[in-house]
Amino acid sequence: MDKAFLHRIPPKPLPTTIMPRTAQSDLRGNTAFSAELDKVLTRSPGLQISKHAKSRMEQRGISITPPQWEKIAEKVNEAKSKGVHDSLVLLKDAALIVSAKNETVITALDRQEANSQIFTNINGTILMDS
Repeated sequence: MDKAFLHRIPPKPLPTTIMPRTAQSDLRGNTAFSAELDKVLTRSPGLQISKHAKSRMEQRGISITPPQWEKIAEKVNEAKSKGVHDSLVLLKDAALIVSAKNETVITALDRQEANSQIFTNINGTILMDS
């Protein structure tokens, strides 16, 4: 039997191609997905208000000041860290149902209307005097 000689064949280099400028800009983050990702990553901390909650607040004349929203957001984050998923936030003039998990206000009631309601599917309550 003859001796077999193994010769190593060097790999071919990858072809270098120049992409058109539009394709290059898409790779840099101008796609719809990356735009949405940037929105999520740069979203300011705080609560989101669902469309339903916004309409309820307008119908019922509920207005909450930015400093109050900040305090509510802090308390909701604190509740979230303690394992609360959905909470009832009782304010002086309003009651909010908030998903701590999604950081979203689900609905809003004025305080008098809230007195006659039974709240279900919540596992935490936040009482705020302002």
